[in-house]
Amino acid sequence: MTDNLTKAVSKDGKFRVYVVNATQTVSEAQKRHDTWSNSTAALGRTMVGSVLIATSTLKEDEVLTTRMLGNGPAGAIVVDANASGDLKGYIQNPHVSLPLNKDGHIDVAGAVGTNGTLSITKDMHLKEPFTGQVPIVSGEIGSDFAYYMAKSEQIPSAVGVSVFVQPNETVGAAGGFLIQTLPGAGDEDIDKIENNLKIIPNLSTLLNEGLSNIEVMNKLMNGIELKVLENMPVQFKCDCSKDKFSKSLATLSDKELQSMIDENHGAEAVCKFCNNKYQFNEEELKNIISEKK
Repeated sequence: MTDNLTKAVSKDGKFRVYVVNATQTVSEAQKRHDTWSNSTAALGRTMVGSVLIATSTLKEDEVLTTRMLGNGPAGAIVVDANASGDLKGYIQNPHVSLPLNKDGHIDVAGAVGTNGTLSITKDMHLKEPFTGQVPIVSGEIGSDFAYYMAKSEQIPSAVGVSVFVQPNETVGAAGGFLIQTLPGAGDEDIDKIENNLKIIPNLSTLLNEGLSNIEVMNKLMNGIELKVLENMPVQFKCDCSKDKFSKSLATLSDKELQSMIDENHGAEAVCKFCNNKYQFNEEELKNIISEKK
């Protein structure tokens, strides 16, 4: 079953709601990077949060890059996402596996760290990309995205991101939600949402039970009527290619390229985002040198 993201608005015009099931997408990232439990959860949550922000704030051909730079053992987490639901990501240290936290859950904050920054750079095809940056407030990622939305986007929001990792390190479920408060929502309306969030089961539990995005929405917004606007696919998608890496190699000096030829008789380029490998033989490297001249 393909992943999908559902967009809705409350009929009273006070809230926008986004729910995504990204199980296959996060599973693809786990396989490509061979991540262990804590790294899987940290990378997966960042991917889920990124696609929620991208599809709620970007236009068709715009792209954002999320950088979660904490002081934990996971190191940097980088995710690219666009308004069409395409995303890719990597984590600096894929092999982090820590004891469960005091609640018996994967210790994401222990992997990410509680000091550092969350930054989101948006390429909106202007002269310069726009970057918003906030300090990490919890390391659990969901509340960090909510803090970013409030401070950088000026949109009070509730954000939930969840990844369930099986004992064999595979992804059992991954998804998230974003609820944006619109002008006109009063304290009573917000209290109703907050009370719903207190009693709703963990999102990955709902996804494991087979609930659809709309069914999850109805639990989140219990008591508030919704109008579904769109249902769109979400997928792991990387735009790397041998041609792009060839252009990157062309930025190296002739001396560096000649060294690859003399010492290694070729070169291997590896994409950080998807782990695809591209081989360049001696002849191809020589062609890159000659084309530069």
